[in-house]
Amino acid sequence: MSLSRTPSIQRAVAPVLAALAALALTAATASPARAQQPAAVPVPPPPDATPAAPPGQPTPPRATNYAPPEYPPAAKAAGREATVTLQLDIDRTGKVMKAVVIEGAGDGFDESALAAADKLQFEPARRADGVATAARILYRYSFTLAPAEPTAPTGAGARTGAGAEATKTQRLSGVILAEGEIPLAGAQVTLTPAAGTAGTAGATGAAGAATQDGGPRALTTDETGVFSFADIAPGRYRVSITMPGFESLDVTEDVAAGEQVEIKYRLLPVGDGLEVVVRGERPPREVTKRTLQAREINRIPGTNGDALRSLQNLPGVARPPAIAGLLIVRGSSPQDTQTFIDGTPVPLIYHFGGLSSVVPTEMLEKIDFYPGNFGAQFGRGMGGIVDVALRSPKDDGIHGLAQVDLIDARVLVEGPVPFLKGVRFAAAGRRSYVDSWLGPALTAAGAGVTQAPVYYDYQFMVEADVTPSARLRLSFFGSDDALALLVDEPTPGEPALTGDIGLHTAFQRLQLRYDHELTDRDRLAGVVALGKEDLDFSLGPFYFQLDNLSLTGRLEYSRRVSTGVVFNTGIDMLVNAATVNLRAPVVGRPGEPPNQPFSTRPVQELSVTSTLYRPAAYAELELVPSPRARLVPGVRVDYAKDTQQWTVSPRFSGRYDILHGFPRTTVKGGVGLYSQPPQPQEAIPPLGNPGLRSNQAIHYSVGLEQDLTRQLEVSAEGFYKQLDSLVIASVAPDGVNTAYENTARGQVVGGEFLVKYKPDDRFFGWAAYTLSRATRKDRPDEPERLLSFDQTHILTVLGSYQLGHGWEFGARFRLVSGNLIAPNVCNVEDVTCDPARTNAIYHAPSGVYTPIPLSGPGTERLPLFHQLDLRIDKRWKFKHWQLSAYLDVQNVYNNQNTEGVSYNFNYTTRQYISGLPILPSIGVRGEF
Repeated sequence: MSLSRTPSIQRAVAPVLAALAALALTAATASPARAQQPAAVPVPPPPDATPAAPPGQPTPPRATNYAPPEYPPAAKAAGREATVTLQLDIDRTGKVMKAVVIEGAGDGFDESALAAADKLQFEPARRADGVATAARILYRYSFTLAPAEPTAPTGAGARTGAGAEATKTQRLSGVILAEGEIPLAGAQVTLTPAAGTAGTAGATGAAGAATQDGGPRALTTDETGVFSFADIAPGRYRVSITMPGFESLDVTEDVAAGEQVEIKYRLLPVGDGLEVVVRGERPPREVTKRTLQAREINRIPGTNGDALRSLQNLPGVARPPAIAGLLIVRGSSPQDTQTFIDGTPVPLIYHFGGLSSVVPTEMLEKIDFYPGNFGAQFGRGMGGIVDVALRSPKDDGIHGLAQVDLIDARVLVEGPVPFLKGVRFAAAGRRSYVDSWLGPALTAAGAGVTQAPVYYDYQFMVEADVTPSARLRLSFFGSDDALALLVDEPTPGEPALTGDIGLHTAFQRLQLRYDHELTDRDRLAGVVALGKEDLDFSLGPFYFQLDNLSLTGRLEYSRRVSTGVVFNTGIDMLVNAATVNLRAPVVGRPGEPPNQPFSTRPVQELSVTSTLYRPAAYAELELVPSPRARLVPGVRVDYAKDTQQWTVSPRFSGRYDILHGFPRTTVKGGVGLYSQPPQPQEAIPPLGNPGLRSNQAIHYSVGLEQDLTRQLEVSAEGFYKQLDSLVIASVAPDGVNTAYENTARGQVVGGEFLVKYKPDDRFFGWAAYTLSRATRKDRPDEPERLLSFDQTHILTVLGSYQLGHGWEFGARFRLVSGNLIAPNVCNVEDVTCDPARTNAIYHAPSGVYTPIPLSGPGTERLPLFHQLDLRIDKRWKFKHWQLSAYLDVQNVYNNQNTEGVSYNFNYTTRQYISGLPILPSIGVRGEF
């Protein structure tokens, strides 16, 4: 028996195992330069002219020198001024590799600007993780003739004496910035006195023009974005700021007598303005791609600072059963959603109970989440996609951190590898220690738990810049979880079930990743990984053991064919060699009473070894026929050896800006076919049916995105999933094995709504609401029923605000429909409940009662879930390190949310099982 979809097997048993356990660049310009008369001495911009971006934010290239262009003699003699905009390609070392004129001026200005650009040096662009990267920027040279020295006014207009001095001691100065606190050099600033204001006398900046008192004054900002109007009269002024590629700004300022006014203005980019484009950041190929930024993923309340747990707050993601740690997307089963780490599939995304993810936040660059209609590069799943990107290690010295909270402890060390230029490393590890205090406490209290859940994970990587445009990374990461319970007495209804209950699951990946910008038009990216998975589950005398070795690989080639046309093609390979050992009761034999306890049935033992593979290939076109439109047609071809089936999956998505620029209005939509092979145990003999076909789903979606302000955006998306050829299980005619067949059909229909405030200097937050209904029919002649993970209403509202002085406060509120159950006893509060119903049959040989199900799966919904979580962070910064602490409180008002139902020994009564009470967590972190 081969388990090529080992991740799917582990996800398939996740609900059972969990029950036992309960027991995401700024649009900016480079600092433009300007040419002066030869007599003027150009001043290079200071090395720190561009302030450092906030931690976790990408930074554009920063000029480290100033190369003044030569003023063309003929143009100078004619008194002509001009501006030349260049496109510069800057490599990872900060060297200008290529310069192209984008907006020329002729008369020798273009040639002079190109010659000067070759002498420029830059601090290279850096990604959010701090690693240098190649970039393309627009760089502007302004050729301006210095004005003649103004002469002192004479006659009636001249001011003399103390009265004149008294009116000219004020100053209005400031700095012009783009988003991300990037200074804008060369911005035009005009100061116009309002009626009744005496006027201005002088201005300083990159270039200034003086006029008679009472008239407008104009200047351009210097290399640091600074301007200054000196010696102005008290009164009201209109300040007008213009900059190519940015929206103009008009404001009114009041200047009082003796006042020195300093103001910071921010310009917003518009259309196709001057911008810095960091290579490697590409627009989404899917209808909906939600990317969480660094500040968002580790500050969301209720997640204990865990990035991957923040996915549960996004539209379309359902709340999993208590401590299950499952990812349920748009009504689909957990095994329908694929999870990747740097392009390599992994079987688990969360540790036991969902307390934390298998990759700590500190190692993440971003999380891309696709709830549906994902592109052709992803397959073998019909739910959603979670693609986690590990960040590159820092290369500016040795850095590290250590964190301790009530759940686990972690460490991280990273930096350059000594004596190896361009090589950097990172090593991290984490271990829970709940077992060290919870286990002994429960044992002393007489509980049956002898060992609390224990988990640990680890990550190690070495990364090198093979060339300025190629990067190679070797990574090793893994996860391990273990749980042990002791059953002192048989459970009600299962007299033969005694002994230990144990669960252990682990996986490791040795991964090699390569990214190469071959040319300006060609890109190659590949990843290959060797993997190992172990799953051991024991239940008294029964057990299930899995040992699996895997080889996975992805290789993608991208070619920019022409302007607005990009072609992507790739291969996706999965190979598994698995061994399974099983000892478990049979389902039931013909003639046996239906109420026989599970543990007293005859036992079967199996040991199967097999190898299989599932290769795939895909191709996509990214078409941009206009700046407003983007179309992505694609197709994927998969083959599954276990079912010997080929599947062809065409897909299409598109976006169109009804309003381009700000405020942007975008419509989007997509349709695609998605195939998911059967679970290995469903298709491989002796347990499975080799004649099965792949599960099929067609995704439809249409949506709208609207900018309300620069920070606030809203989106709405309707989706429909048509499910066909779904695999279901039934008892085989021999009464021993389980039969599988492709007879089920279903559908999921719903809508997602998101109001999001994008992170600014102090605040981020969003409100997400999902309305959906997921149903299926197991066979054509059977009634339609709700899917097990259907949740009608999902509302999440959260936000986090930086109070200043290192303090940050956040809150999250959730309101969710209750989970579905298959009851054995009716709810007495239901008017249709029959208290006289027979709920169980007495089994004389074992002396226990076995339940008679009241109804089928998912026929009763538990009460509404609601919960408030709060988080407070405090950070202290020192010269070479910083210390932070946080308090994360879940279920602040201690709501007794219902997570299940329990029954008495003879199934005559029942009661609700409450979830976790108020749960505070305190953590401390130090980093350098």
